[in-house]
Amino acid sequence: MSRTRRWIAGAVSAATLAVVAWQVMSYCEIPPFTDKGDPVTYDQADGSARHAKGTKAVGAETLMPTGPRAEFRNVKTLSDGTHVSVVTLDGPKSGFKGKVWVWAPNEYREAKFAASGFPVMIALPGGPGNDSNYWSVGEFGPDRLSLEKSVSRWYEEGRSKPFLLAMPILNPGPDTHGIYWDASDIPDQPKMGTWLTEDVPDLMKANFRTIKDRAGWSYMGSSTGGFASLKAVLKHPSKFKTAIANGPDIVPDSPLWRGHDREMRGNNPKVLAKRLVAAKGPDVYVAFQVGTKENAATINAVKNFIAAYGKGPVHTRLWEIPGGTHNGATYLKEMQGPMQWISEQVEGPTPSS
Repeated sequence: MSRTRRWIAGAVSAATLAVVAWQVMSYCEIPPFTDKGDPVTYDQADGSARHAKGTKAVGAETLMPTGPRAEFRNVKTLSDGTHVSVVTLDGPKSGFKGKVWVWAPNEYREAKFAASGFPVMIALPGGPGNDSNYWSVGEFGPDRLSLEKSVSRWYEEGRSKPFLLAMPILNPGPDTHGIYWDASDIPDQPKMGTWLTEDVPDLMKANFRTIKDRAGWSYMGSSTGGFASLKAVLKHPSKFKTAIANGPDIVPDSPLWRGHDREMRGNNPKVLAKRLVAAKGPDVYVAFQVGTKENAATINAVKNFIAAYGKGPVHTRLWEIPGGTHNGATYLKEMQGPMQWISEQVEGPTPSS
C-alpha cells in the first residue's frame, strides 16, 4: 500500500473512531459531549405585567407567561430537537417542594403559533412517584414509545392537540408500609392536592403561553395517578375540563385518612361526581382505560363508576385494552383513542392570520 493510501486509510479510521467515541460519550452523558444540565428557556417570561400586556395574543383565551421565569435544566434532548427539562418547585400555595419535568412540542416554537396559548396536560405516574415521574423520559415496550413522541405523532395524525406536558412528582415519600397521600390535602400531611392542582398549573402559566379557559387544562395518569386525574377534574371542574384515567383507583383509601372521614369524603370521586351531577355542571370529560388482564376489582370499579355517575355533566368513555395489564406501556400504546376524544373538547393553539 502506498504512503498516500495508508494516510487516507488512517485518517478514515481516526474519523470513524472519533464519531463512535462522540456517540458513546454523548450516550453516556460525559461532558462536554452532552447538553444535560444546560439551561432551557421556553418563553420570554420575565415576571412583569408589562410583558403580558405588551404582547398581542391570538385568541381571547390566551394567557401570556406571567413569570417569574423558572430555572429549567435539560434532562434529555429528543430526536426532534425538543427538550425535557426539570425544575425544583417550591410550591408557594402548598408549601411542598418537589421536582416538575416539562416538555413543549416543536409547534410551540412555530411562528404561526407565536402569540397563541397551548393546552396543558398534567401527566401523573403510578407507583410511589415520589422521586421521579416515568412519563418524563420513560420509553415503553419494544417500540420504545414515549409520551412526548406519542403526543407529537398523534398531533401529526390529527388525533391530538399539541399539549404542553407538566410531569410532577406525585407523593412526598415512598409508599413504605402502604403509606401514600391520595393526591390530596390530608390533615397534618403535605398538601399534595394543592401542589397538583394549583402550584403545578401556576408554574406552567408563569413560563408558557397557556389557555385561560378550563378547556385548555387536562390531566392524565395511571393507577394512583389515574385516581388523581379523575379527582382533579371532579373536584375543580371550573379549572380543568378533561382527564384520561388509566387503571385508576376510584376511592381514596390511604391509611392517613384515619380520623378524617369528612375530609376524605371531600376527595372521593363518587361523592364529587354526585355533587357535580346534582349541580348540573360544568361539563367534564373523563376517558378511562383498563386492560382486560388487570385485577378484576379495578375493572369492575371503573365500570360501576361509569354506570352510576357517568351522566349529565360527567361525560365518560371506556377503552378496554385486549390482553392489557396494569402498566404504563399498556396504556400508552393504546392511548390514541382517549387522546383524540378529550382533544375534541380542548382549545388551542390558534394560528395567527
